[in-house]
Amino acid sequence: MSYDRPYRGGGGHRRRYRDREDYDMHDRRREYDSPEQILKNTIIKLGEVDPVQEVPRMAQQIRETASSMLTAVSEGIRLAVTEQPYKIPYYAALIRSLHDPVTPGANASGEGQPATSLGKQVLEDFWKGFQGYLDKLSWRDIRLCIHLFAHLTVAQVISTGSMAALLQSFVVVLDEFSVSYGRGKNAALCAAEGLMIAGAVIQKSLSSNTAEIITAIQTFNDSAGSCKNLVQPVVSLYSDSTTLDHADELLDNAITVLKTLEASEFADPPASFPQPYLDYEDLDPAASPPFELPSILVPPEVIELDGLASDAGEDAQVKKEEWPEFWFRLCDNVVSPDPGTVSGFLIRSNIRDMIDIFEVNRKECARLLLEYPKWCVPGTFKPRAGAPPTEEDPIANNWQLESTVIESILGYFFLLPESEQKPVYPIALITELCKLSPSTVGPAVGKSIRKLYSSLAEGLDVEVSRRFVEWFSVHMSNFGFQWVWKEWLPDLALPESHPKRIFVRRAVEAEIRLSYHDRILKTLPEPMQNDPNVIPTQQPGPDAEYEDPSHPYYDASQSILELLRGRSRAEEVIGHLDSLKMSLDTSQTHMHIDSLIRSLAMQALLSIGSRSFSHLLNAIERYLPLLRVLATSGDLEAKRDIVVTVSSFWRRNRQMIGIVFDKLMQYQIVDPTDVVAWTFSSLATGGKDSDPLCLQTFQWELLKGALDKANGRVTVARKKVVALRKEQDDSIARARARGGADVGNMEVDGEVKPLKQDDDADENPQLKTALKAFTSLTREQRSVLAKIIEGFISCLSPAPGDAHQNPHAATVIQEEAWEQRASWSNDEWMTWETWGWYRHFCRMYSPYLRNYATTLSTVAFSKIEGSPSPAAQSMKKIWDISTGQDG
Repeated sequence: MSYDRPYRGGGGHRRRYRDREDYDMHDRRREYDSPEQILKNTIIKLGEVDPVQEVPRMAQQIRETASSMLTAVSEGIRLAVTEQPYKIPYYAALIRSLHDPVTPGANASGEGQPATSLGKQVLEDFWKGFQGYLDKLSWRDIRLCIHLFAHLTVAQVISTGSMAALLQSFVVVLDEFSVSYGRGKNAALCAAEGLMIAGAVIQKSLSSNTAEIITAIQTFNDSAGSCKNLVQPVVSLYSDSTTLDHADELLDNAITVLKTLEASEFADPPASFPQPYLDYEDLDPAASPPFELPSILVPPEVIELDGLASDAGEDAQVKKEEWPEFWFRLCDNVVSPDPGTVSGFLIRSNIRDMIDIFEVNRKECARLLLEYPKWCVPGTFKPRAGAPPTEEDPIANNWQLESTVIESILGYFFLLPESEQKPVYPIALITELCKLSPSTVGPAVGKSIRKLYSSLAEGLDVEVSRRFVEWFSVHMSNFGFQWVWKEWLPDLALPESHPKRIFVRRAVEAEIRLSYHDRILKTLPEPMQNDPNVIPTQQPGPDAEYEDPSHPYYDASQSILELLRGRSRAEEVIGHLDSLKMSLDTSQTHMHIDSLIRSLAMQALLSIGSRSFSHLLNAIERYLPLLRVLATSGDLEAKRDIVVTVSSFWRRNRQMIGIVFDKLMQYQIVDPTDVVAWTFSSLATGGKDSDPLCLQTFQWELLKGALDKANGRVTVARKKVVALRKEQDDSIARARARGGADVGNMEVDGEVKPLKQDDDADENPQLKTALKAFTSLTREQRSVLAKIIEGFISCLSPAPGDAHQNPHAATVIQEEAWEQRASWSNDEWMTWETWGWYRHFCRMYSPYLRNYATTLSTVAFSKIEGSPSPAAQSMKKIWDISTGQDG
């Protein structure tokens, strides 16, 4: 059909003409980029083809327009430096070109006088942006700007003395009283990386400064020694060593590099990193004096104090602590950059920054990572297949790009106690890399999986193992669930609780969640198909106790189901349950009549919600009044019955247990304390009455869900109280202003007194209610933490009279037993895993444990206080490190 054919009535031509006019008007209204924006974009895109050739052309273009666009030039460079760190040496070369002396002009007296350096003008404007980063304590941006300053110092654009003073300003932070580890670590990295780049220049004239900087960083790093053992990705329960074969700590590596440079008087080979500005002639200080960086003072951390405290007088505000960064190593130094060298450290730092910056665009990140060798010194990475042949360089590193990238991404993913990014980002990034270059990235991913799998038996941390399962299963789902499972068939002879057996079982379970049972079954070799500890014989689903017609309570269950399926009102269902309570015969069960009614009603409700998550949510929301009646307020037995029924109904699909628990806690049918209590009590139901209690990944996920729910409620309550207080203060201020009070005067006269917290609550009913809720929720939060600690104590250091003794708890943490782990039984491996989850609990929730350290130490650790047991002493030691009491 032709849309140009006019309508018979003659209106078609006029309409076409009108549409064309509308288009022209819209086109005229369209916003075009300003010349400043075009120049800024051109600067940001520097080096897309050949950075060495583009720098002089860019410098010339800037010179022609800089008089009116200086701000755009400096802003473009600032954005590029903080968002494209791999280009920093070339932006240093660009500023070096702009720093060259220009043709002298004539002053008023007619004498020739050199004009102000354009490079200096750009730096003066750039410094304003750097000061903004400093004021906000935007540490990554600060560090990347220091990279630029360091390169410019080598290029003779910035004076050596001012650069040394800048680095010293960050070293001063390390000597602050009670400096947090996170603040100190970031400041130390700023000084260390700046010194790696500009150290050779600083050493020539200010050698004492370099020694002071290195000593200060090392002193600070040594002070955090006890914390390092708790966040190592490979666990040694028997050792306090902070050195690992399969992981590198970030500051340890930085100190190693600096010590090596110091020993050689910073005579590092010039090819460690790109220095394109060295191709320029030396500057004459008289004609082009170097830029003097202004002195700075690193601002203190801003801590918002809201004045809220728990009912026990403890500060309920969470102050997140940062931990040492251990980066898991999957390759040898021959394959991926050695972090103990300048080039290796800075390359890894560059790649980490790229991964962090481009979190918003994983596709672009994947492309840039595969193009990264373009920005490195030739010979840094092996040339790609099909690339033009080059002369062999005996000192070239020839690292493998894909292995380096995958190792860096997984290093981010496996950071403890938690990764900085959402888990989906690194997983999706690896998928994009595989799609872009399957022939080169695929083998690197396969090698990484095999290396991680072999590390499972070498003490791989339980949380790292859990994330490994998550990544492996999702990655397999993106590529047709194709894996060479036959490689792992010999491990079927290991005990069922061996880390390798647990990994295979949980990976298959996760794959089934992402697909379906029969499909995953077909991907496994026959020995694994026939092993119920690898894949269950039945597909995951509900396990209703009363659906068998021969069950004595089948009819009662069906009557409840019919009401729920017919969408009867909650009151009708409650009335029916009351009648059943009077008529049911309980002689055929050990359950109390109330527990039986709860079981029948909950199983019926779960049955109608078992088809999908939306069905479950609709069922819970429709019958909230029924659930509240079943979970009688304050009746712990009633809530325990509900939790037990849920776990029994979904025993063949453990994922649903966590989901239902979460929804029941969300609607306050059960409390987090109920979930915690049931989780630890359920550990005793799997075997004999005397078997030791051991916690595994599934139970940990339930505990984490309950604790996160309790913490989340406190956070919401805190925000509500703070908002109401602010509203109250604003109202008082307005009232005083209307009454003529001098609100601008900071002095408080006798008639206008500051309000106390109780006065606020009395005058504002909403605030009073919010404060009561906050107090109640902090009490619940503290109770959840205490119950979890008590549960771990019952697992790892039970009292002498407890039924579930665990003799392995004191042995698996000894070196001799660890060396004999090849002969460990299921109980020993499960005990070792329990130790791992206790460590992770303490480090993951250390901010909350610190707030309640006094109360929790008194209440939860009273059972093992003064115990000579190695297990009790080890538990207390981990607790002290997590709460900062190990000093």
